[in-house]
Amino acid sequence: MTTAVAQEPMRSTRIVDSEDDSHLRPWEKISYGLGDFACGLSWNAVGAFLLYFYTNVALLPAAAVGTLFLLSRLFDAGIDLGVGILVDRTRTRWGRTRPYFLFTALPFSILLVLTFTTIDGSTGAKLAYAYITFSLLGILYSFLAVPFSALMPMMTSDHGSRMQLGSARAIGTSVSVILATAATMPLVGLLGGGNERLGFALVALLFAVLTLAALFNLFVSCRERHHDEAPAGGAIWPHVGAMVRNRAWLVTFLFCTLNFLRFGCVISVTAFFAIEVMKAPWMIGILLPAVSGTLLLSAFIAPFLFKRTGIRRGCIAALLVAIGVHMLLPFIEAQHGLFLSLFLFAAILISLTMTAIFTMAADAVDYHEWRFGTRNEGLLSSGISLSTKVGMAIGTAIIAYVLAGAGYDPKAVSDGARAAIRWSYYGWPIAIMIVQIIIIAFWPMDGRHEAIRRDIAARNG
Repeated sequence: MTTAVAQEPMRSTRIVDSEDDSHLRPWEKISYGLGDFACGLSWNAVGAFLLYFYTNVALLPAAAVGTLFLLSRLFDAGIDLGVGILVDRTRTRWGRTRPYFLFTALPFSILLVLTFTTIDGSTGAKLAYAYITFSLLGILYSFLAVPFSALMPMMTSDHGSRMQLGSARAIGTSVSVILATAATMPLVGLLGGGNERLGFALVALLFAVLTLAALFNLFVSCRERHHDEAPAGGAIWPHVGAMVRNRAWLVTFLFCTLNFLRFGCVISVTAFFAIEVMKAPWMIGILLPAVSGTLLLSAFIAPFLFKRTGIRRGCIAALLVAIGVHMLLPFIEAQHGLFLSLFLFAAILISLTMTAIFTMAADAVDYHEWRFGTRNEGLLSSGISLSTKVGMAIGTAIIAYVLAGAGYDPKAVSDGARAAIRWSYYGWPIAIMIVQIIIIAFWPMDGRHEAIRRDIAARNG
């Protein structure tokens, strides 16, 4: 242990291990993955199509919608931290995280339907309705996403099992992305019968039912085994200060924020890119699912890759190759088959880094306990949840402002607007991935998991 670690203030903590956590039941792993499916299905539909819904169905101004996304997510900053603190202070017969799945599932599902519903009236009235529903949906999402992220380090302390749970979560994310992005528009047409306003509401209802079922199963099937029994009270700000001094958490937070900033940009601009630049609306059903639907494949590759390379080197290599591929794409737009093949290859590489984030978030809890003597799963997870929402919100807002600045009019798209859409599709992801490489270079946990666990065990023994 380094001198810096020895100097950190630590308080005594007792870790509860109710049973052997190194071999989780198969259905429990599947259920954890379904939990991410539940959270991701609705949020991916929001990320991929809510900008389109607001501008093309509700007919709201693009700039106003960009501000809506940005302000709502900045408001979530305090909400996520508050939920994280609540999780750390929750003591119930169901555990710390599971009650939130039970009591939040139904209202969240209802808000999803209301978010994809618009009202008749003036632009101001429709915009006010959008602010209320989208903001409430984001608040309820915090009460699901923060406890869900906090659950993994409570389920197991074994790094191999966490990697398996991370892969299960990646599969859940992948399936939710594929369903939300590839099926939404066909279902809107099928269920709405040509009426997009009705179609979006019915698709949201279908997704809400699936979300509700998966969240209830998460509550029933997943168990908490590994957490501290420290008192629920105490001052908050010392814990927040320790969190921002946790290097593993800080790297995860920044890397995750950048990932979802890129994700928000890409999924928001893809429909416009396929329709206006590629002149191939059918490509929406391939490009959007590929953005993170390739997590389904990367979930099986990542455990073997990162076991050999470590998270730092593996992520850097994947991002460098993905950047190179993205630089080639503008020159092969006319060759749809080659374009899609290379895009899918790059998407797989990027998905490997997204899979790593799930494990990094859990490892950051162990690093926090090693340095500061407390786990604070809820607080640390709230920061990661915040990074996903803020990243996506800023990414979506960027695209909305780009459309507004280029004078985008869905009834008469100019060449300038098409050019802005085209270079947003390539430029933002490349720039963001370059910064991600710089951030992940500071990841501190590779090769240190067992030594850290031994230190923690010796301290608590």
